[in-house]
Amino acid sequence: MTAPASGGTVRAGVTAPLWTVAGLAVLAVSVAVAITIGPADIGVGDVWSVVAAHFGGEAPEVSPIRDGIVWDLRLPRTLLAAVCGAGLAVCGAVMQSLLRNPLADPFVLGVSSGASTGAVAVVVLGVGGGVLSVTGGAFIGAVCSFALVLLLSHTLGGSMDRVVLSGVAAMQLFSALTSFVVMTAADAETTRGVLFWLLGSLGGADWADVAVCGAVLAVSLLICGGYARTLDAFAFGEEAAASLGVAVARTRLVLLCVTALLTAALVSAAGAIGFVGLVLPHAARALAGPGHARLLPVTAVTGAVFLVWADTLARTVLDPQEVPVGVVTSLIGVPAFVLVLYRTRSSR
Repeated sequence: MTAPASGGTVRAGVTAPLWTVAGLAVLAVSVAVAITIGPADIGVGDVWSVVAAHFGGEAPEVSPIRDGIVWDLRLPRTLLAAVCGAGLAVCGAVMQSLLRNPLADPFVLGVSSGASTGAVAVVVLGVGGGVLSVTGGAFIGAVCSFALVLLLSHTLGGSMDRVVLSGVAAMQLFSALTSFVVMTAADAETTRGVLFWLLGSLGGADWADVAVCGAVLAVSLLICGGYARTLDAFAFGEEAAASLGVAVARTRLVLLCVTALLTAALVSAAGAIGFVGLVLPHAARALAGPGHARLLPVTAVTGAVFLVWADTLARTVLDPQEVPVGVVTSLIGVPAFVLVLYRTRSSR
């Protein structure tokens, strides 16, 4: 019974780097092609010309309008979609390993609900006096929610099931606060704008968002990659991990903080984009196998490609009206989620 599993692991170990390299190539092509899709007539050659011109290279001249569409609108939006997709997928993979639950996702810690409350406080109540942006308010709200989760779980014993229960409590609390503020203080137009943001939107992406989220993602990937072997040990349970010499409590705290802060940064820039962190890690496991040294890079690339195309569909399917990207990911993710449920049941 063990031989086939071993062979499968060897094959996954061999093919995972190939999947990563192939995924990076597909991601580069996806970004270039996605930028060309839209009402303006822009080709892939125009995209490369604009990028080359902004980096000081020799390129055919492009009109200022096309340059603005590519460089100021579509390129930062598409890159932010890639960063958010990669980050949410990686956070989902880490949370599923820590919790030993295939149905865990990055929002289980209540971060998205806290971000929503922070964003609503800025937009509706004017918290910050015009100095604090929506992104800043959302990030502060997300951090406050995670701090509450840590405090509650610590006072309740600190085990992972207490962390999850604390996350549920924080999620319900901040969701109620968000609903209360919107219902009592927002007018119809503000409510529509807030709802659009809450469902996930990359429409306001700029280069500052790409830089901040990209930097946080890079640091988080390095940290999570350094804990790849430890995450493999967590697959056998916390007691087994401890017997293998893993500092369970410290490792759990570090990874929870990393995933929560990365999720907070992504949600503050793009809103709550659901199902990416829940479904994409399972797709990556089918390609790379369960070992996290192979799984995390494949998960990141898979999530990036997925969200690039989901956002492209969101901004073009009902043109000129835009659909929140969270709606698109949910419509695609729900059937995949049901499939995961059936696979989970059959494995038992």
